[in-house]
Amino acid sequence: MFSNACEYGLKALAYIASRSIENQRVKIWDVSKYAGSPAAFTAKILGKLSKENILNSYTGPNGGFQMSPDQLRDVKVADVVRIIDGDDLLVKCIMGLDGCNADKPCPLHYQYAGIKQNINKMLTNTSIYDLAVGLNAGETMLRREVK
Repeated sequence: MFSNACEYGLKALAYIASRSIENQRVKIWDVSKYAGSPAAFTAKILGKLSKENILNSYTGPNGGFQMSPDQLRDVKVADVVRIIDGDDLLVKCIMGLDGCNADKPCPLHYQYAGIKQNINKMLTNTSIYDLAVGLNAGETMLRREVK
């Protein structure tokens, strides 16, 4: 549903947020490991999110990534999706047809309308803090544990 970049970005933010709740900064290598994404690609994504004030990036020996309490609470999954992937998932026709609407619907328009509305609601109502709480409680995971 999301691009690889968006998936990596969401996983990385969830991990950073889980550590930020504990008032910890995390290095790119740790983020990459827990998000299961290549370090250079993850750094590029996080750089973009940092420029959009989704998270904070610090340089130097005590550097790393961290989210403030306001960012944790205010940043929604929809914000991240829009920054990385744009609005296509939230507004575009499921079949990719230009001009698809209620007056001139595609064959899947009405079946997808409710699904799209529910996806929009979920992404808009879920904060990055919500993702982190599940991780910290052990109720959710970012990657399958390898035995």
